[in-house]
Amino acid sequence: MLRRAVGKSLAFVGFTIQYGCIAHCTLEYIGELVVCSGPSMEPTIINHDLVFSERLSRHFYRIEKGDIVIVKSPFDPRMNICKRVIGLEGDKVCASSPSDTFKTHTYVPKGHVWLEGDNLRNSTDSRAYGPVPYALIRGRVCLKLWPPPSFGRLSKSPTGRIIPRD
Repeated sequence: MLRRAVGKSLAFVGFTIQYGCIAHCTLEYIGELVVCSGPSMEPTIINHDLVFSERLSRHFYRIEKGDIVIVKSPFDPRMNICKRVIGLEGDKVCASSPSDTFKTHTYVPKGHVWLEGDNLRNSTDSRAYGPVPYALIRGRVCLKLWPPPSFGRLSKSPTGRIIPRD
């Protein structure tokens, strides 16, 4: 009787560890569900929308201009942010706010990306903190899951702005 109980307990522990490892690998290397908050990506992603962020693209350096990415915040590494890739290394980008009279430009350095929110007037992005190291990218948002009426793929900006601004 005791042998059977110990055997079942060990089997349960083994299955728990096995499925825990599978869940960890899935979330770390394949993708995760993310609840986005804040106004910076409106109207593409509205406060509390649920999206799926796949992680394979970042491992294979497949992030492109126009992609929406989940990134570790340059200000607070415990926080993730959701922004659109506007420029890749070597690209010339406009570093000014839309309301600035004089426009300033900069080049994105090697190993970095330039990120901006779709809601340019209400977004803290690379215009505030500069180019973001590629290593801070956690994943590429490819699917909006919630709310149901807006379920589907996310690709292009609603303004069509997927290349560096001048």
